[in-house]
Amino acid sequence: MERILIIEDEEKIARFVELELIYEGYEVEKAYNGRDGLELFKAQPFDLILLDIMLPGINGIEVLRRIRQFSDVPVILLTARDAVVDKVTGLDGGADDYITKPFAIEELLARIRVALRKKPANNISIDSKKLTVRNLELDPMKREVYVKGNIVNLTKREFDLLEYLMKNKNIVLSRDTILQNIWGYDFSGGTNAVDVYIRYLRSKIEEPFQEKFIYTVRGVGYVIKDEE
Repeated sequence: MERILIIEDEEKIARFVELELIYEGYEVEKAYNGRDGLELFKAQPFDLILLDIMLPGINGIEVLRRIRQFSDVPVILLTARDAVVDKVTGLDGGADDYITKPFAIEELLARIRVALRKKPANNISIDSKKLTVRNLELDPMKREVYVKGNIVNLTKREFDLLEYLMKNKNIVLSRDTILQNIWGYDFSGGTNAVDVYIRYLRSKIEEPFQEKFIYTVRGVGYVIKDEE
């Protein structure tokens, strides 16, 4: 039975979601503030976290940041905020998905199913082999990236995108293909998200080192090449 942790300070919402999840066959635990939620997650195994952003004590973004220091458990943010900056902050911080209150419980359940399907067994990448493209190296187990021996700090989404490109090096990948494999089939933000994150990657792995890895294929998508 898959276990879900709800970290939500509005007790009525937490209870409503808990009952729906239990009805669907999940095992559920709740916490009403960020500190308790973080401690509960450290103490028990969970398959997914539903995390509110506006929490007392430690806010949801900080809880997410601390969780990402030691776990890749799927995290879906629940929040009343719908500003683009809040979505970007959450996704850049390592969230797997984002849903705005008020939400339909059917949509939340669907997003949970998608996130759980994408979850690696035991939160560890099955393929532990290091990936290399010239002076670029990616370690899936440690989730570390190096360029010319220098470590590069990437967000979870940036890392996943780079790993996917490197696993398919020398293969031109369309924006739709990248979007489906990294963001999921139900992502509604459009293929522009791919272009945005490619720019983020280039600013971190190319520009500081004056070396090109990611190439644009006009009208199609992107490719990482083994040779310049």
